[in-house]
Amino acid sequence: METLRKNDIFEADITGFTSEALGVCRIDGRAVFVRGALLGERWRVRIVKVGKSVCYGRGEELLVPSPERTEPVCPVYGRCGGCASQHMSYACELEFKRQKVNDALRRIGGADIEVDAIIGSELTERYRNKAIFAIGGSANEPAYGFFRAGSHEVVPVHHCLLQSESAERCAQAVCLWMREHRVEPYDTCTGAGAIRHVFTRTSRDGDAVCCVVSARGLGKHTASLIDALRRACPELTGIVLNINRTHGNTVLAGEFYTLWGESELRDTLCGNEFRIAPQAFYQVNRDQAERLYERAVELALPEPGGTVFELYCGAGTISLSLARRAGRVIGAEIVPEAVENARANAKANGVTNVEFICSDAGDAAAHFAASGAHPDVVVVDPPRKGMSAEAIGAVAAMAPQRIVYVSCDCATLARDIKLFSAKGYTPQTATAVDMFPRTAHVETVVLLSKG
Repeated sequence: METLRKNDIFEADITGFTSEALGVCRIDGRAVFVRGALLGERWRVRIVKVGKSVCYGRGEELLVPSPERTEPVCPVYGRCGGCASQHMSYACELEFKRQKVNDALRRIGGADIEVDAIIGSELTERYRNKAIFAIGGSANEPAYGFFRAGSHEVVPVHHCLLQSESAERCAQAVCLWMREHRVEPYDTCTGAGAIRHVFTRTSRDGDAVCCVVSARGLGKHTASLIDALRRACPELTGIVLNINRTHGNTVLAGEFYTLWGESELRDTLCGNEFRIAPQAFYQVNRDQAERLYERAVELALPEPGGTVFELYCGAGTISLSLARRAGRVIGAEIVPEAVENARANAKANGVTNVEFICSDAGDAAAHFAASGAHPDVVVVDPPRKGMSAEAIGAVAAMAPQRIVYVSCDCATLARDIKLFSAKGYTPQTATAVDMFPRTAHVETVVLLSKG
């Protein structure tokens, strides 16, 4: 076997995908990842990086194209770090995601189940109800967009096809206001400057709340920012300023100030009305969230009644859906504003068999386990990093008959399933839902049963 060297060129067939939708070929016995290559294609590949465990190539010439290849419609596709699948048909994207979940379940989780079908999205454009635009450039030429993958460079994006038009108008208005008043964008390296992000949520009926994230206050320019946003986006029902002084990549942190209107957005999901604070978790694809939650409720409560304990409950979206079939639902969430939203949402919808506590997931599970609580089912919907080993142990200690795990990262899902399996919980079935069309991400819900 020869040793691959940088700038060597080979002809190779693409035989698979990575979890990030890179094409995979084998050259001289080694796996080489090629961005933009599709399964079944033949490429002339230039080696650009040779590592101990992985190699990367660049497609120099497409020799045999796939019938699933499409022309990306976004002019910055491949540069902004957002979309990963505009070069493939939607049918091909769904199959890639189905296989991605199955590979994770088998290779990482050691699970003897697989996803037979994936629930596709009717909308593959303008489906996101939440947009977070990074702000870059300079005071003279501010720009909104997304970070280039693996960097702090903001790639300007003027018409992102995944975001709402309201969100784009808000980001554009902030940039025009910055240029008028010479307000500097925040520099992640030096900590200088002010404006970091423009975060906008939109409701089913078109209302929107815009949250401007800044490293410091805006002083005398605050009133003009409010005017600029209201002119650009008349459908706004609230404008919020978040003073985020942290030096990391966290978008929302620190103090929140309502500059105008209401800080919480009103929306409907699964037949319930919700008020959502900027800090509260809320699924970005409303239609697909309803399909996901419907499946989660089916798996959690095949028969009406029983007690359900939900961890990472956010603003109570899944909890209120569960409450329609459960005898009692207890939700736990660490974000205080989300817990306040959840309690208010239950009251507004007349749901009386649900309660919410403000607590870290692991602490909440440990507390209930220590108290002798034995829920019939535990539902978890953790962030991308998954669950801690302590939280998994505490859930298992409550000895529920069923655990329903909702996840936006199938790798951490599979890792946690393996830990649950070691504690006597066997994965029974998995359903994939394409919550994030045109990206490499996919949502999955898995049922685990005791014994």
